[in-house]
Amino acid sequence: MNTTNQTAIIEGDQHMNTINQTTVKENKMKITPATLIRWAGLPAMAAGIIFVVVQMIHPPEILASVTTSAWATVHFLSIAMCLFGLLGITGIYVRQVKEAGWLGLVGYLLFSLFLASTMAFVFLEAVVEPSLATVSPKFVEGLLGTVSSSASEINLGILPTLYLLTGVLYMVGGLLFGTATFRAGILPRWASGMLVIGVLLPVVLPHDIVRLAAVPVGLALAWLGYALLSGREEKALKSLTNTGSSQFGQIGAK
Repeated sequence: MNTTNQTAIIEGDQHMNTINQTTVKENKMKITPATLIRWAGLPAMAAGIIFVVVQMIHPPEILASVTTSAWATVHFLSIAMCLFGLLGITGIYVRQVKEAGWLGLVGYLLFSLFLASTMAFVFLEAVVEPSLATVSPKFVEGLLGTVSSSASEINLGILPTLYLLTGVLYMVGGLLFGTATFRAGILPRWASGMLVIGVLLPVVLPHDIVRLAAVPVGLALAWLGYALLSGREEKALKSLTNTGSSQFGQIGAK
């Protein structure tokens, strides 16, 4: 083989290596639906963590708190929590859409409605209430009373009913979504069970400590989000399936 042929072969190999490296990089950079679903675990984790933190730093629901920086911080964090939560539970639902069935769909829709309606109320608390605190304190006190179920001196129309409906969406949506996730068995069942227990706790806890019921719900969302992001449950299921198939093949060969 002459020098010219050797050079041509080397250049050809280098060209093929360059093409292979480019293809590998493109495959790594390619965004697939599965990748998007996994990355939805990140906002689910953020929503869960924020949900817990907000309960720990929430100021008293009184008129004097409305104009404080702590009030603004808590409620703008809550708006972010709702946005992250919507993204996160969408990823969780899509990951198990076949296994969750109709129960999962109904639970997902109701829990999404809870997050969307909560975001509207929190926006009201973050933007409208501080502006009206000095202009119309009775109105703001009435709004604060919807949270604590206190009687209002001002007619708030349909707002108290809508706020009550938000609580129903929280409990029923969380119950169905958590139950469907538990039954699907794709993501950690301990986390889905914690979600179910957490959304039902407000029924038995007094208002003074009812915020503590949000802690297991937040931890459950963060746990489910971590499992979705890491893909550990999916890998475990694949490993179990491959092991089972291998064992079946060995038995059939004997």
